[in-house]
Amino acid sequence: MTQEEKIEIEERIVDVLKTVYDPEIPVNIWDLGMIYKVDVKDDFSVDLDMTFTSPACPAADFILDDVRTKIESLDGIKGVNVNLVFEPEWDQSMMSEEARVELGFE
Repeated sequence: MTQEEKIEIEERIVDVLKTVYDPEIPVNIWDLGMIYKVDVKDDFSVDLDMTFTSPACPAADFILDDVRTKIESLDGIKGVNVNLVFEPEWDQSMMSEEARVELGFE
């Protein structure tokens, strides 16, 4: 895989992550800062590190399934490994400016 191919796949992954929402928050998980790492491997598998705004998120299973399903639906992707991590702990500073505005923090 060339560097250009890797970048293009990562961009498509970000695009689909921007369609994943916590049902309780009107901002996508990418802009919320819940995605810590997207790593596309040479075999076209993806390792993704993500967190939740709260370890006790009631929508965790729904969100994880949505992330996996949407990334796996992309052409060429051979598999997705979603690692749920809580270090560093998520906080509001991880949100994009757009998310902070949408949620009334700015």
